[in-house]
Amino acid sequence: MAESGICYIVGAGPGDPGLLTLKGAECLRRADIVYYDYLSSDELLSLAPAESEKFYVGKKAGCHSVPQDETGRRLCDAVRAGKTVVRLKGGDPFVFGRGGEEALALAAEGLPFEIVPGVSSGIAAPAYAGIPVTHRAIATGVTFVTGHETPDKDDQQIDWKALAALNHTLCIYMGIGRMREICSALIEYGRRPDEPAAAIRWGTTVKQECVSATLLTLADEVEKAGLKPPALIVIGDVVALRERIGWFEKKPLFGKKILVTRARTQASGLVHKLRELGAEAVELPTIRIEEVEASECDTLTSSILKMKNRSGWVVFTSANGVEHVWRRIGSLSLDARIFGNLRVAAIGPGTSKELEKYGIVPDLIPEKFVGESLFDALKEKCGGELRGVEFLLLRSDLAREDLREQLVGGGASVDEVTAYHTVNESEVAPETVESLENCSIDAITFASSSSARNFSSLLGNRLKALVDGGKRPLFISIGPITSAAMKECGLPVDAEAMEYTIPGLLAALEQALKIKK
Repeated sequence: MAESGICYIVGAGPGDPGLLTLKGAECLRRADIVYYDYLSSDELLSLAPAESEKFYVGKKAGCHSVPQDETGRRLCDAVRAGKTVVRLKGGDPFVFGRGGEEALALAAEGLPFEIVPGVSSGIAAPAYAGIPVTHRAIATGVTFVTGHETPDKDDQQIDWKALAALNHTLCIYMGIGRMREICSALIEYGRRPDEPAAAIRWGTTVKQECVSATLLTLADEVEKAGLKPPALIVIGDVVALRERIGWFEKKPLFGKKILVTRARTQASGLVHKLRELGAEAVELPTIRIEEVEASECDTLTSSILKMKNRSGWVVFTSANGVEHVWRRIGSLSLDARIFGNLRVAAIGPGTSKELEKYGIVPDLIPEKFVGESLFDALKEKCGGELRGVEFLLLRSDLAREDLREQLVGGGASVDEVTAYHTVNESEVAPETVESLENCSIDAITFASSSSARNFSSLLGNRLKALVDGGKRPLFISIGPITSAAMKECGLPVDAEAMEYTIPGLLAALEQALKIKK
């Protein structure tokens, strides 16, 4: 019989992946199997090992994919088989999350489990909407209650009369479908018709919507706005503070949907920054980065070792190049000393920052972060004379030839080694195509010329309709080389970064969207 495993019943939080607890993240990283809910984000699931199994057992209004008893049985079977199981639940597992039922199922079988609390939407969603659920001068208590049963049924467990009598903020989960009856019952039992009230959908996420009204008018306003579950109802005078405290929806890119065309391995930093600015980031990887073959790795390291005791230059033209070179160096138990007397050039601050992770401070970063400026800066560093100077270029197999040709033309000795391969992606996710076709994308970012060319290739005959459409997205370029490639492909350039970096790209995006308003 297999050694018994364990089940961690983990609260995933209300929607913002950053609100997952440290212990929750630790459990996910150790998981053999993850059973997840409707509200669990892909970003959280990605914390689990790539080889782990992931099963959707979620529930949303009117649609239960797996019966509760069946979920409990699956958890027990997996633990009994010796697996480390994570049951990932939206919010907190013990706050209207049915985590108690799953814990009882495991306990009944004598199987080990742990509860990992999560941030409940009843606290987090109001906070992101600028509503403190308690306030010393306004509300000294808060009551959390489910709205999943109607106030007028004979065997109701919720005492709406008692709740109405409390001078508490009311946070009502799963009540959108019965909002009109709930609000009417509370007014009938004594709550003020003009009491501030709000409904918050997709709280804490970049899709957050909040409708503010009064207890009397909330149902009508929610209906007008077309607000659907999942949503939380908040009732109490604290709701009026939203006008002064509201912060999340004031973020500069809040509610904007931005398409990111970088390789998936590169996109995470840009995606994270977009989310920090309040945008919804949609990834469309146009390229992917792959390791070089073993023989190419040997060429790479031997080229560096051959030059280490000389006075030439090793040149990195991307952060990817740094990462892949160091992966090879580390695999051979070597470190920064492999560069010996060589001086190091980086094309820009992103590449420089990656080098600094490994203890290398570049000797040269050009003022403008393109190959032409790098050539000029290298020539100046060499006293205007390149003849006889040795250069080792470590870069992609698809890198532009301009820098090498300029160096060779100036009389330099140039050795070029492939540090990584750039491979074109061949498919676009159906949901991304749908977003492009229904004009819900506000802007598309391009951080390299290859991403522009491959985007054009991936879109094919859809490209003309996208570019010529009446409500087309803005096209944002990281710099002049990328802009030139975009124009070659028939893509407009609505804005170009003044500094050819990701922060520069974001600044150009933000300014372009402001102008578009």
